[in-house]
Amino acid sequence: MNTERTLKLYNSLSGEKEVFQPLVPGLVGMYVCGPTVYSDVHLGNCRTFVSFDIIYRYLLNLHYKVRYVRNITDVGHLTDDGEDRMAKGSKVAQLEPMEVAQKYTVGFHEMMRIFNTLPPSIEPRATGHIPEQIDLVQAIIDRGYGYESNGSVYFDVMKFNTENPGKYGKLSGRIIDELFTETRELKNQEEKKHPADFAIWMKARPQDIMVWKSPWSTGFPGWHLECSAMSTKYLGQTFDIHGGGNDLKFPHHENEVAQSEGSCGHAPANYWLHTNMLLLNGKKMSKSDGNTITPEQLFLGESEHIEKGYTPMALRFFMLQAHYRSPLDITDHGLESAEKGFRRLMDNYKVLESLTPHTEDFDGSESATDRALLDLIEAAYSGMDDDFNTAVALAALNEMGGYFHKIANKQLDAKELAPWVLERLKTVYHNFIFEIFGLKEEADGGSDGTVDGLMSLILDIRANARAQKDFGMSDKIRDALAEVGIAVKDGKEGVSWAKG
Repeated sequence: MNTERTLKLYNSLSGEKEVFQPLVPGLVGMYVCGPTVYSDVHLGNCRTFVSFDIIYRYLLNLHYKVRYVRNITDVGHLTDDGEDRMAKGSKVAQLEPMEVAQKYTVGFHEMMRIFNTLPPSIEPRATGHIPEQIDLVQAIIDRGYGYESNGSVYFDVMKFNTENPGKYGKLSGRIIDELFTETRELKNQEEKKHPADFAIWMKARPQDIMVWKSPWSTGFPGWHLECSAMSTKYLGQTFDIHGGGNDLKFPHHENEVAQSEGSCGHAPANYWLHTNMLLLNGKKMSKSDGNTITPEQLFLGESEHIEKGYTPMALRFFMLQAHYRSPLDITDHGLESAEKGFRRLMDNYKVLESLTPHTEDFDGSESATDRALLDLIEAAYSGMDDDFNTAVALAALNEMGGYFHKIANKQLDAKELAPWVLERLKTVYHNFIFEIFGLKEEADGGSDGTVDGLMSLILDIRANARAQKDFGMSDKIRDALAEVGIAVKDGKEGVSWAKG
């Protein structure tokens, strides 16, 4: 572990930045709520997972040993119309629920690969941890915070709040009377002692498909329960970091806190981190309003909301330009700027790599240029130490790039740069771009290189569609390419393409 740096995190639970102190020196346990695999992953999810990928990468860079757990939710919690999400996805796709889960899990993994995110240490599935969830329900009942009603089991929010004043609602920042009116529980209210009580086990209805036997009924676990069960199984009753999107603060994370406290008397995590939302042209994304765009549409430029397509690395760079807790507005102007910024950063890197040290007449002194560049290195790391502020770190890297170009163009004497400083710059710049920011080089140089890069991406998307048995999308991509004179051929040795 790097003991010279002081990392601060914004803790949603306290509403303040706090110095990060892991429970075990040198080790970090981090749990992030993963996707519900009943449909394709959307851009908002992608931003969350890219943000936590960068957080994961930076913790590794600080030489922490990190156990990163990100779950797959393949048990469907209820929609606003009372239908199970997995069952709904099953009907739409005319597949079995586990086929739906597998299809969209494969798609999720492919999208994470396209965005160049590292896989988590452990990726548990909710359906693989039903016994642990049943045990957790029983533990909550045994401590007096759960009660059975007509085969379902509910968490007694009023009793918990009475015995633990101020804890319920602290994470989301709401007062408990307001929370009572916001409950989304869809079971019959007469089964519950209080409207705010939430289900931790739900008795199955005749139409429910994914069900399991329990001491209380044949049914399925409540939505909030799975994360409590899986996080504690792999990270312990209390661990370091719990993360997710800002939309999960209430009710999901609020209820996770209550469940963990209610089952064992311990808070689940010491630090709660939440990413903010993506906007589209200044408005919240909404399918009903038509103000939405998929990752594939963004890559291919097939949307009325953008004028052209953008590569995954340009989009990842776009996300780096804003702090993970700030809203981020997708616009053509912003994406074009990010595209140029990504190219400039990679160009800076190539110029830096071309510089050679001057050792013959180096007198061992530190120049003003040396000091300025060393200060910028410190600024980049300080930005990341300040709650993973990628925007500040990126600005420092860009400023360094100006010096690289001046030296390469002889506007600054190369002798102004001490050999050891040049070596440090090369190590740090490479580390930030590829290891911390998770960017990667794309095809460059001329139209052929650009086409090669775009074709690689397009064929990746097509291969993913075929893997999910979405042959309609696969054929649509093939036909669209044919219209612009590019023939795609599926052969025994793989997929090939040629310009007509």
